[in-house]
Amino acid sequence: MANNPIKVMIIDDHAMVRTGLTAFLKIFDDMDLVGEASGGQEALELFPELEPDVVLMDMVMPEMDGPTTTKALKKRFPNVRIIALTSFREQNLIQRALEAGATSYLLKDVTADELAEAIRLANAGRSTLAPEAAQALLDAATHPRHIGLDLTEREQQVLPLLVKGLNNGEIAKKMMISQSTVRFHVSNILSKLGAHSRTEAAALAIKYNLVA
Repeated sequence: MANNPIKVMIIDDHAMVRTGLTAFLKIFDDMDLVGEASGGQEALELFPELEPDVVLMDMVMPEMDGPTTTKALKKRFPNVRIIALTSFREQNLIQRALEAGATSYLLKDVTADELAEAIRLANAGRSTLAPEAAQALLDAATHPRHIGLDLTEREQQVLPLLVKGLNNGEIAKKMMISQSTVRFHVSNILSKLGAHSRTEAAALAIKYNLVA
């Protein structure tokens, strides 16, 4: 296996995360880091040259998020295996990642050995799901969906600000979080409410008394 190491690519907008994963990959002789990208568009440009077997994909990134990048990569390179590697465990994000074509979904607190095994399994076409991801999918399958009831606590905090007409930058400043995190929450809110725009989401929030 050492003669044919698994070619791995890292896609994450945080340099420290990429550095940590690079150090991790050096531990294992059967894996070879062939490249990294700080975002989805850069990944799409580099991919044909690098031709990785397995991608470690962050889910929350500016401009192109993980599910969007995953879908674009799988459309152009259907044989690549993508592992969603994120700090977020929201049900909606898990479903979007898997629907986009991710092979596995893991949280960033995974151990080195667990991640290494997940990479090997992904390369063989087998999935690995964090317990939280498996539970989220089970909950989605066994509980009926009622509009607004599946919003997370953070999304419930963002929604009133969205209803007031604040943009992502204003929401980020008010909540003291990054704009990319706000975009992630707003995207989830729209998806969960079945809305196609912020205006429609605000109207639905008022209609169903989701905001005070």
